[in-house]
Amino acid sequence: MAKIFSGAARTGVAHLVDPLARGLLRLGVSPDAVTLLGTLGVLAGAVGFGARGELVAGTLVVAAFAAVDMVDGAMARARGYSTRFGALLDSTMDRVADGAIFGAIGYWYATTGDRATVVAALISLVAGQVVSYVKARAGSLGIDCDVGWVERPERLLLVGLGALGTGLGAGWALPVALWALAILSLVTVAQRVVHVRRVDRRGAPERGAPERGAPEQGRSEERR
Repeated sequence: MAKIFSGAARTGVAHLVDPLARGLLRLGVSPDAVTLLGTLGVLAGAVGFGARGELVAGTLVVAAFAAVDMVDGAMARARGYSTRFGALLDSTMDRVADGAIFGAIGYWYATTGDRATVVAALISLVAGQVVSYVKARAGSLGIDCDVGWVERPERLLLVGLGALGTGLGAGWALPVALWALAILSLVTVAQRVVHVRRVDRRGAPERGAPERGAPEQGRSEERR
């Protein structure tokens, strides 16, 4: 199973996003401001609509503001440089947004008494965070870990389609999407850990690699 968003697909999206990014830069808007705006919008959609079971409205709002995550990166590329703080802020806000999305879904299903789907939402949230962490930690150790079935774009797409389906009357759609995502995310964690293990065993330890337990120094990426 390949990643849903291939390099070609992302190039196509870039053609749509880049003009907007350049326009915002001409207006004096910073990438960091766009990052914060996108996160606030996702929080509003998830908590304001999703947590109340208004899944169609919540999905549309979240999708619109999640797309902003592509704009801030395009703005950094358009101005010719990025900052370490901007990378940290972007990665941190992604984690906050993911927590709001899956937390809101879990809260809604908890109010309906569907404990199984609450469990699926929690597994999807935790496993998704670990997927991102393993890649970042591997990068800080000098190992490229761009492997695995699902990254953040795939996670958001799958849960978004499920939420739309359930919001439009197919009550099974979101629970099925969450369980599928939970399983795929756990598999991706395993794929990345195994990949790092194989790379590590093929050669000597990276020179200057942090000791076990040392803080990470890696920089965030758009796909995690």
